[in-house]
Amino acid sequence: MAEKRMFIVLLGAPGAGKGTQAKLLEEAAQLPQISTGDIFRFNLKNQTELGKLAKSYMDTGALVPDEVTIRMVEDRLQQPDAARGAIMDGFPRNLVQATAFDLMVAPYGGVTVVPMIGVDDEEVIRRITGRRSCKSCGAIYHVLYNPPKVAGVCDKDGGELTQRDDDREETVRNRLFVYYKQTAPLIGYYYAKGLLAEVDGMQPIEDVAAALKALLKV
Repeated sequence: MAEKRMFIVLLGAPGAGKGTQAKLLEEAAQLPQISTGDIFRFNLKNQTELGKLAKSYMDTGALVPDEVTIRMVEDRLQQPDAARGAIMDGFPRNLVQATAFDLMVAPYGGVTVVPMIGVDDEEVIRRITGRRSCKSCGAIYHVLYNPPKVAGVCDKDGGELTQRDDDREETVRNRLFVYYKQTAPLIGYYYAKGLLAEVDGMQPIEDVAAALKALLKV
């Protein structure tokens, strides 16, 4: 077996704070945050073979097959910054990807731990539907948790604050439906392997971060 590495798989519904916590853990654990969104953007922007293959599906409105996503992740894990492991954010997304990931990391000791950041559905909806972004500079606000000084106006440049279509309630509820259908089975999968560790995502960001650091001993 190759030298043991730390592979952390973050689970949680959309809006649970996985991306925020992954960035905080990245610094504490000295491991890269690997997000499927970032990997897709990199491959599409640099027109890699995998990027071109993914684009051929996206151009027809089809979902990119698991096989292509898995190959992109495998390629990303070969990069030097992942020599000690990685924090997986948004991958695996379903049981097919989880099984492939297990095979991918088996030579390095397998998945280390799977923190499950738990947040109530209604809180998820509050968090996502409350987001607003500045049309001109892209600054992000939240109507409840990080409001601008003047409603609808960016503090930085006075630009108009708008809600993305993705953040509308109907869309968020559909994203939750997709999450429960595709991703929630991973909770049972990792629980059966003794890897699941539940973390209360309803706490303030810094408390969730502290709980995760304690769990990972970093």
